[in-house]
Amino acid sequence: MRVSIYALVASVAVTTSAFAAEVEPTAVSYEDGAVAMSLTGVAGNAEEGAKIVGSKKLGNCVACHEVSALPDIAFQGMIGPALDGAGDRWSEAELRGIVANAKMMFEGTMMPSFYKDTGYIRPGKAYTGKAADDTLGPLLSAQQIEDVVAYLATLKD
Repeated sequence: MRVSIYALVASVAVTTSAFAAEVEPTAVSYEDGAVAMSLTGVAGNAEEGAKIVGSKKLGNCVACHEVSALPDIAFQGMIGPALDGAGDRWSEAELRGIVANAKMMFEGTMMPSFYKDTGYIRPGKAYTGKAADDTLGPLLSAQQIEDVVAYLATLKD
């Protein structure tokens, strides 16, 4: 009987974590710019995070930041601070807050808010000359934010 109860508890725990509710961009809770709780309830994947950081179609972090751990990505930027050692400089909660909406921690920063969908003006609809509709979502999904945070946390001095 004990084995059955333990199996049931383990099954419920796995099921609950697999279907954790995603935090909506408007419901993210910032404390001094940091976001303590995961946006998905699922751990980020550092390998996927590296792809997002270097992808010009996704995060494109390297457009502004240099990342020595990604030497094969050309034309890395020097506008923002180098991301080398980011995992030592900031906690996971701080990294999550910075990636989700850096303006909550660094007022006046030019870094885009990757997990925000209200309160700012975006370019027109696909360069058609028409205004964008209200269906624009955040630049990155909640899981992509978690993946980037997982990758940045690996960047140690």
